[in-house]
Amino acid sequence: MQLGYVILYVPDVPATIAFYETAFGLKRRFIHESNSYGELETGTTALAFASEEMAAQNGLTVRFHRPKETTAAVEVALVTPDVAAAFQRSVQSGASPVHPPKQKPWGQTVAYVKDLNGVLVELCSPMSA
Repeated sequence: MQLGYVILYVPDVPATIAFYETAFGLKRRFIHESNSYGELETGTTALAFASEEMAAQNGLTVRFHRPKETTAAVEVALVTPDVAAAFQRSVQSGASPVHPPKQKPWGQTVAYVKDLNGVLVELCSPMSA
């Protein structure tokens, strides 16, 4: 087994892709012509977004993310050498700040924001070997 995709169900796939491009500097892989599915380039594992309608079409019952509700117990972690700059860029692009950059006891710098849908995004420095 290997992790191929992380898929988040969102109300507006094109708007979410555009937000991640602006806020986090990720590159669009594609958006399906139906606007119900899209992917970003993130390395080996794709970060993907599917419309909330697709959850129902797939027979799934889920709690959707909402900006004003308590964050779900999941996060998207994006690794960057400059967490402070990434945090600033994301907030200037419309992300909601949760926790500013902080040095962790194990040496990693970590910050948290919420995306436009209320998804928790961790911005972190690479782990030292």
